[in-house]
Amino acid sequence: MITPDIENINITSMAPMPSPQDLHNKLPLTEKAFDTVMKGRADLRNILDRKDKRIFVVVGPCSIHDPVAGLDYARRLKALQEEVRDTMLLVMRVYFEKPRTTTGWKGYINDPFMDDSFQVDAGMEKARQFLLDVCELGLPTATEALDPISPQYLGDLIAWTAIGARTTESQTHREMSSGLSTPVGFKNGTDGDIGIAINAILSSAHPHSFLGIDTNGNAAIIRTRGNAYGHVVLRGGGDRPNYDSVSIKIAELALAKQGLPPNLVVDCSHANSYKKPELQPLVMQDVIQQIKHGNRSLVGVMIESNIVGGRQEIPRDLSQLIYGCSVTDGCIGWEDTVEMLRAAHADLLHRP
Repeated sequence: MITPDIENINITSMAPMPSPQDLHNKLPLTEKAFDTVMKGRADLRNILDRKDKRIFVVVGPCSIHDPVAGLDYARRLKALQEEVRDTMLLVMRVYFEKPRTTTGWKGYINDPFMDDSFQVDAGMEKARQFLLDVCELGLPTATEALDPISPQYLGDLIAWTAIGARTTESQTHREMSSGLSTPVGFKNGTDGDIGIAINAILSSAHPHSFLGIDTNGNAAIIRTRGNAYGHVVLRGGGDRPNYDSVSIKIAELALAKQGLPPNLVVDCSHANSYKKPELQPLVMQDVIQQIKHGNRSLVGVMIESNIVGGRQEIPRDLSQLIYGCSVTDGCIGWEDTVEMLRAAHADLLHRP
């Protein structure tokens, strides 16, 4: 007799999840949000294709945990976009999923109430509502694709996608990226190796077939066309930065060797700033100077920024949370963000 303990022996429960279509029906894409997403994607493609001389700046909180503070930040960023629009396309960083080396808060989708109740269904709905609110402001959004199922729920509200340093080498994420509707930035490995990012670009540019879910939440064979807009994100690694002119040239040569366009984005955080958020303005200043002096491969930067600088631990009493301060990686504050973007704008006005 076959006993029931042959599978799922470490599963404690399975809870139903609404389908992507259910959530889309509940929180439908509005005309304004549609226009924001489509224009944001088109602008990003034009920058990558050199049809638009601007750079793009993916800027915002390390992670979203408070939608009120997040929307406050979005409104400020939208106003700043109007100031710098001639030289920069601002895309708000809206990260809901946080990879963890061991344990810790996994993000707004996984645990929206920050109490280990893990109400993923509520988190997904809240995440979609937040994206809708930001897009309704006319501000395009960027996120990291970590869970391969999430894009079916949220992908219609995203203009740019990142694949993190720990997942760029993952076959699952390369296949998923081949079907995403956004340009995709692949980060170099945590050891600084850009080879895995280049391989990811090559892989994701080709068609793939893999298991996933359809819009009704049913298991499906997903067949993709391939994504022509993969590019490298340099985030440093191996305890050293890689945004200096020598590292940039090495990356350009590596891309050229594979016949890929020289599109490079510099993440001002992580190893490029030695995980010290206050150093991000110096990283950006260096990148902007390279562009000002003729570099044509640097097309964008990433900045971890929030209303209040630094970071905080998640308190047991959530009412004690500091408004607008990160609960994951440290960020620069709003005043410093404005200063660094205005300075970059002034320099880029005089680029050749």
